[in-house]
Amino acid sequence: MIPTQTAPLTWREKFSYGVADMGFNFYWTNIATFLLIFYTDVFGISAAAAASMMFSVKIINAFTDPMIGAAADRTTTRFGKFRPYLLWVPIPLGCAAILTYTTPDLSYDGKLVWAYGTYLLMMVCYTCINIPYNALSGVLSADPQERSTVNGLRFIFAFAGGTLVTAATPAMVGWFGHGNDKLGWQLTMLVWSIFASLLFVLTFFNTRERIAPPLSQKSNVMQDIRDLSQNRPWVVLFFLALIIMITITLRTTSAAYYFKYVVGRPELMQGFVPAYMISAAIGASLTPLMTRFVDKKKLMIILMSITAVLSSAFFFVPSDQVTLMFALQIGMGLALGPKSPLAFSMYADTADYNEWRTGRRATAMTFAAATFSQKLGTAIAVAVIGWLFTVLGYVANSAQNSGSQAGIVWLMSFIPAVFAVLAVAIMFFYNLDNRKLVQIQADLQARKIQ
Repeated sequence: MIPTQTAPLTWREKFSYGVADMGFNFYWTNIATFLLIFYTDVFGISAAAAASMMFSVKIINAFTDPMIGAAADRTTTRFGKFRPYLLWVPIPLGCAAILTYTTPDLSYDGKLVWAYGTYLLMMVCYTCINIPYNALSGVLSADPQERSTVNGLRFIFAFAGGTLVTAATPAMVGWFGHGNDKLGWQLTMLVWSIFASLLFVLTFFNTRERIAPPLSQKSNVMQDIRDLSQNRPWVVLFFLALIIMITITLRTTSAAYYFKYVVGRPELMQGFVPAYMISAAIGASLTPLMTRFVDKKKLMIILMSITAVLSSAFFFVPSDQVTLMFALQIGMGLALGPKSPLAFSMYADTADYNEWRTGRRATAMTFAAATFSQKLGTAIAVAVIGWLFTVLGYVANSAQNSGSQAGIVWLMSFIPAVFAVLAVAIMFFYNLDNRKLVQIQADLQARKIQ
């Protein structure tokens, strides 16, 4: 009989797990694409203040990730360790998101306090459900190829959710607000929150946790952190996630400014980011096929090299060459699409490696610390944008000077390209290949039989 941990997952379970990431992108894509421009152009605070606030909150929130991961690893219910969070947290998260996109009638300083408080609350709630969800992918199956398939499907839904958000959100804000963007944003987030909550509950009811820590395992949070710090492949992925999130966030967040102030056609955002999302979904769908023939490490190096070349090429595109802009964007989507399922599959592999090496397993902590690096990368990218805008003289809802326009173009091209090159360099230190993973799984299975 095929061991339960490595038995093929049903397509119902794969679908049910993957679809939740569409719900997460109802939040994440709104945050990454629209939150900064919401704060500067609707909420009414400066780019520097918004960037500093978002940076500070992301840093604080990043340090809550290991705590939430440790709590999830130590959660014990009849539903498992990670699934219950998909039932407990959706409503608090939805309420926090609506408050974040609410513009109160307060003084400038009062608005800053409101922004700090609501954004931090939303990010903590997001973490409380996202980290257990990420960890769930590591306990659905012990088969590395099944993990690649599950994460590939997951990110198809993620990119589909991102496409829907970037295409529909501006129209929803206009439709709900009837000229009042403050009301429009508030009601738009209410709708996204409801749909996201329904998807999270669907995942809860249709998935199953199959992998548990060794029965004899005794560890504390500090032991988990020490294990990770000595887990070389995980350390590599930590810095990889940090750098890739900087690369992606720089371009995604700058795109709204690029089309509004450089191209002069802000309506193109409704097609530009969705073009990336659709092509990324196609790339993600091809991940399981590619990993059958190309080692994960080599594949990641190839993909990030292509990203660096295409991002650099964007610098040379004239502001009236919309077709070329979209072509490069689609190319980057195809290159970056497999990155996410690859990375999350590799995180699960490092959890197995940790158990194989130490006899201890901390799946949620593995993913939480990875999420820490992603949030830190996002925070750094947003801070770079806000501070660069301030230095170059950005003025919201006004024609930009030549320095500000040039800065926006660099943020769409050479600056993210440099970080993509760094990602390539870091991957050379990753030391888990397919042969090693086969050995690890065989040894872990043998231990469980003994």
